[in-house]
Parts: sequence; structure tokens; C-alpha cells
Amino acid sequence: MTYIGIIGGSGLYSIMETRKTMDVDTPYGKPSAPLEIGEINGVEVAFLPRHGKKHTVPPHMVNYKANIFALHKVGVERIIGLNAVGSLKDEYKPGDIVIPDQFIDFTKRRELTYYNGPDVYHISMADPFCNDISAKAYETGKSLSFPVHKNGAYLCIEGPRFSTRAESKMFRNFADIIGMTLVPEINLAAELSMCYGMLATVTDYDAWKDEAVEASDVMQIMKESEEKVSKMLYNLVPEINGQRNCKCSLRLENAKA
Repeated sequence: MTYIGIIGGSGLYSIMETRKTMDVDTPYGKPSAPLEIGEINGVEVAFLPRHGKKHTVPPHMVNYKANIFALHKVGVERIIGLNAVGSLKDEYKPGDIVIPDQFIDFTKRRELTYYNGPDVYHISMADPFCNDISAKAYETGKSLSFPVHKNGAYLCIEGPRFSTRAESKMFRNFADIIGMTLVPEINLAAELSMCYGMLATVTDYDAWKDEAVEASDVMQIMKESEEKVSKMLYNLVPEINGQRNCKCSLRLENAKA
């Protein structure tokens, strides 16, 4: 069985049909929660709440290696990551959805690879996101008349704290949105030849504007955006189901040292 993998918040359970729970063991320990297997718009999906069912796992403590491997183990080839992000641009407003095409890694202490030896792979991440998922996600958002932006760089920080004002102003020189969960999720998916696309919900303006971000603001905007994200998923999932025509499955070719 091949599933579409979705990594996100537990508030999206409601859009899944015929749900069942699947415990998955991995060589890297347990994932954040058991997988929820079901259907979205007639397509088999495997859903994983990144921070656990009750949001008890902070971003720097997520077992990303177990999460991605668990999805891979049950047959997932494509992943849609659902993320809350801060905006580093005036035009990306709270409630908007961004589909990035690049990332910058400012994390510090995370397990970034499955290949720690004796096999060594240097995979290309020049184009880290799946072009097919990203293009179809943008088309889906536009067809629903949602405020959606394509392309842009996601800057991933270690967390769990938010940026200082000085950091936030510096980050604006490099990136368009900022968050805490993309890395190493996307790296690990690439190492397993999986496709990865993102629906990033803007929740705040980080700390470069007058009002600094607070966790309660993030949670509130994400709650308000659940219906929008659910509609996008309902329409997007069937569009990316079927044979892959992208290059994501070829990432390990010529990558072994």
C-alpha cells in the first residue's frame, strides 16, 4: 500500500475518513505518535502529529528520524508538511499560506542524517522541495481563492524560543518565513527518496515589527486556519496521488562518496 503522508497538527484529524491507528517501530525509536491511517477525498493517507497527539513534544525534541522512517516504512512516497511560520515580509500576512521552494538551516543540535557511516551520502538539496507537490499546492490554493504565495525561503531556527529583534531583522535579509520544524524533516525525507512539499501558515511577524510574537497568537491563528488548510488538503491530495513524475526518487543517485 502506498500512502500520502501528512505531518501536522492534531486539529486536522477531522477531515480523515475510516481512521485507524497504527503503531510503528523504527530503528530510531518511536515516532511522535502512532500513525493515523485513513482517507482524504478517497485517497489513502498516513497522518502523523509532529508534536504528539496533545502537543507535548517541543520542536527541538521531535524525533524526526523516527517520524520520517515510520512514514517510509508503511509505504509513504510523498509528504505534505503543515507548518506554522512567522512572516519576514510585509506582504505575507497572518492567515496566508506560503509554499516555499528553499530553506536555510539555523538549527544547532539536531540529528540531520541517516548516513552516519560506514555508508556516506552527500545528497543534493539545491532544490529541496518537490516541484510537483509545490506547483499543485499553489494551483489548489488559487482555485479556492485563498491568500497563497509560491516560492520563498524558509529559515529554520532551533527553538523553542522565538527570535530576538536583532535576529529577526537580520533574518529578513536572507529569508521570507521563519519556523522551527522543517529541518531535519525535509533532509531525512530526501535521504529516503521521498517527495516533500509544504503548506506553511503565517501566524505572526516574528519580532521585527512592533508586536513581538507570542505562543498564544500562533496557536490562535493555526486554529482559525484549520478549515482553510483542510480544504486545501481535501483538494490537493487527489492531485498528487499516483505515479511520481518528479526527480525526488533519484536523490541518492551519484550521491554515495
